[in-house]
Amino acid sequence: MGGFFGVASKSDCLFDLFFGVDYHTHLGTRRGGMAVYGEKGFDRAIHNIENTPFRTKFDKDMQEMKGNLGIGCISDYEPQPLIVRSHHGTYAITTVGRINNTSEIVDTIFHKGNAHFLEMSGGDINPTELVAAIINQKLNLIEGIQYAQELIDGSMSFLILTPLGIYAARDKMGRTPVVIGQKDDAFCVSFEDFAYLNLGYKNLKELGPGEIVILTPDSVKTLVTPGEDMKICTFLWVYYGYPSSSYEGMSVEQMRYNCGVKMAERDDATPDTVAGVPDSGIAHAIGYSNASGIPFTRPFIKYTPTWPRSFMPTIQSKRNLIAKMKLIPVHHLIEGKSLLLIDDSIVRGTQLGETTEFLYQSGAKEVHIRPACPPILYGCKYLNFSRSSSEMDLIARRVIEKLEDGHVTDEVLQEYANPESGKYEQMLEEIRKQLNFTSLRYNRLDDMIEATGLSPDKLCTYCWSGKEYPQ
Repeated sequence: MGGFFGVASKSDCLFDLFFGVDYHTHLGTRRGGMAVYGEKGFDRAIHNIENTPFRTKFDKDMQEMKGNLGIGCISDYEPQPLIVRSHHGTYAITTVGRINNTSEIVDTIFHKGNAHFLEMSGGDINPTELVAAIINQKLNLIEGIQYAQELIDGSMSFLILTPLGIYAARDKMGRTPVVIGQKDDAFCVSFEDFAYLNLGYKNLKELGPGEIVILTPDSVKTLVTPGEDMKICTFLWVYYGYPSSSYEGMSVEQMRYNCGVKMAERDDATPDTVAGVPDSGIAHAIGYSNASGIPFTRPFIKYTPTWPRSFMPTIQSKRNLIAKMKLIPVHHLIEGKSLLLIDDSIVRGTQLGETTEFLYQSGAKEVHIRPACPPILYGCKYLNFSRSSSEMDLIARRVIEKLEDGHVTDEVLQEYANPESGKYEQMLEEIRKQLNFTSLRYNRLDDMIEATGLSPDKLCTYCWSGKEYPQ
């Protein structure tokens, strides 16, 4: 996914920038970066954070970099922020989003005379560099930002650091959040609204879809007003958002609690205890427990001192091993018990299948699984929320492919997406058998939407429904 943070301050901004970026570490696993502008011009640092926390890698930079304007990011993919020199002058840029039509955009820019793009390892073009190239096609930054928002198929929110201030733009459909904080001598811009609270900032405003503002140490000025249509990603509440975050006025922790309540109201299981897979499943499980009256326990404890989320090898086999090693069982709460385990989602199914097997090996009598969102049937085309390179990495799609003998159309997928259909029940039973669950029941799409407290037409549910909701 990725996240960003920026500061426009009347004094040095490095302390706030450093910790504001660090508070986004849960959103990315590969690289971190900071860029500042001060008396000596632009300065930048980028480090690999796959095996070392952000604070450790950037502590020296924080001591040495100086400036009153700065932006930074946690990136799950490309190195950034980038410093760009163009007819707009020199600026630094960082982005969060996804570009589906890279080849078409590159061809267009080449046709207009752009010389080249630098390749990253693996041969891909850096998406942030591509965004800068799009912006540079226009006469001024505002027109360039709007052009990028219109041209990109997918989504793109970004910060642009100039000597005059920080331009902040939320993606055209508002799929990811951008929020502004304020204190006496500074303004900040952030992906996560909790990231600035301990730094002394108070909430000022949340940008609307497509809105563009500029932050200076003295003010925040709206340059382009927001559009009316919004499709914020619902998966932010279900999984990616930190518990203390809020989006569009709905707390992540509260939404997850609401989901657990909804799931309990529809369930007839009678386990001994309810548990959540740390961390994102816990609030769901508490909501379920409180609504059902079934005791909440923690049969797994997440070991965090030496296993931060940022340590996550890219090789899938190692990722599964690391995920398993982070969770330490409490045998006293497992042996002879019927457990109901809530996870945020089932994507590939590998980790949850291994967790279930380990529970059986540790003496569990039954393991009932309750994912807090519906079956994921479509790969996201708007955000990089999963490392899956193919929809066939999704266990629900593999099961459907098997049940339909390979003849899968969108019409067929819509039948499997309907929780009232026989095909839906058939899919769940096949997943249950493959992963060896005692029982399996997913949260329903309508219940999950209601748990957000937002109007359905403001939410993106594409990965579950295959369409913008409602049609």
